[in-house]
Amino acid sequence: MSNQETGRWSTGTRSDRQTVSHDRLSPLFGRDLRSARSIRGRFTSQRRKPMPLRVQILMYDGVEEQDFIGPRDVLGHAERAGAKVQTTLVRPSAPGEVTCFFGTRVTVPTAWEPADSDLLIVPGGGDQLIKSPDVLRNLVRAHQAGVIVAGVCTGVMVLSAAGLTAGRPCTTHHLAKAELAAQGGTVIDARVVDDGNLVTAGGVTSGIDLALWMITRECGPSIALSVESIMEYEQRGVVWRSS
Repeated sequence: MSNQETGRWSTGTRSDRQTVSHDRLSPLFGRDLRSARSIRGRFTSQRRKPMPLRVQILMYDGVEEQDFIGPRDVLGHAERAGAKVQTTLVRPSAPGEVTCFFGTRVTVPTAWEPADSDLLIVPGGGDQLIKSPDVLRNLVRAHQAGVIVAGVCTGVMVLSAAGLTAGRPCTTHHLAKAELAAQGGTVIDARVVDDGNLVTAGGVTSGIDLALWMITRECGPSIALSVESIMEYEQRGVVWRSS
């Protein structure tokens, strides 16, 4: 049976979260991930975290503009459409300015607190985050705290470097899929892959689809449809979900 046959394909239904465990451990953060085995990657509706949905987008020098602004736009329109969503751009260590991949400068007002969100989005771009042991360690901390960790494009490779994708369904930009698989990820050929507390997306514009899916999943399809209408954009492809 193929990887895709073991999961479910979804185009817009909201699901409860189920338990996801880590059996393969990062050599750098094995102890942290071992203690995370008991974390529930999804929660039943009775245990769903109270609204608003707190979202952080992790910013850094070299981040690809579309990777973060696509999800930010979706989340902003969702809030205007009535969803209880709070989105914050955050930066490792301290607030400050970041220079994006194509030279755009963005002032990031808030320092990243790994446990201070319900959803963390890691956009792709340069390799600064992969080279930072503190960032990788804090990604594990966020995961242990019950944060849903999402990666866009090569941001998924940062999650891989932290040991969060090993043995789990995931996807990334098509040029990085072989490397993701070599590092232990179970690569799925889908635009968005939802494995509970780990949600990943393909290249660049896939971040829009990831954000639309998270709004559907966490806030309901009516809000997502409103966002699609105002953005004049329809979610592409289907979402692969673990069964």
